[in-house]
Amino acid sequence: MRDAEANIVADKSLARVQALKRVGAGLSITIFPILLLVGFVTHPNIFGFEMITDVETWSAEWRGNFLFHFGHLLVLFAVPFIIVAGFRFMSMLTGRGVWYGFVGGILGVFGAFMLAVDKGALTLVLTAFQRLPDDQFASITPALQALLDRGGWLWMTWLFVTLPLGFVLLAVGLVRERIIPTWQGVTIIVGLLLLKESIAAAGPVMISALDTFRDTLEDLGGDRGVTDALSGEAVVEGLG
Repeated sequence: MRDAEANIVADKSLARVQALKRVGAGLSITIFPILLLVGFVTHPNIFGFEMITDVETWSAEWRGNFLFHFGHLLVLFAVPFIIVAGFRFMSMLTGRGVWYGFVGGILGVFGAFMLAVDKGALTLVLTAFQRLPDDQFASITPALQALLDRGGWLWMTWLFVTLPLGFVLLAVGLVRERIIPTWQGVTIIVGLLLLKESIAAAGPVMISALDTFRDTLEDLGGDRGVTDALSGEAVVEGLG
């Protein structure tokens, strides 16, 4: 009799835990896109995808700019919800999309962790400097340049690009198992691939790849070097 009662209590406890997990996962899936969206729209120069390489331009974006720091803080707070959502999607894929779930989950969760590292290093740290007098601020320019260049081991923060890649794989797996419709999966993939910071992060990766064979490229003259992109009317004009 006591064993039966104990089993009933255990089953009820397990049911409550499972219910809490479902609620938590549902809230995470709902909350993290909202936080990322708000963090994105509060970013200055929202439609500018070019990489900033000089301290003056960079510091003008964040120094004394509350919305800049607030938006990045929201992105930082989105990370725990992203991780929960990633594990939830991963657990849902047990059939045709199981490998998409396994690989995508690992990449997505790792990328979310690196996103938190990036925001901690390059956002929270900056708030300590934004109210310095101009003369003192000018004296730390070399240190800020080192941060901007991701000197030392800060290069590892670029690895947050695995976040959208992982969730793209998860979305593909969810579509393959028909958990979500195709149009929704395509929407998720397009949205993730168009993330401003993911595009920016891809730049150094592509440049590093280019550096491995840059010496084999031909300089076509005209001060274009070996990497100046030409297309469309520019090509026609150049050939003319």
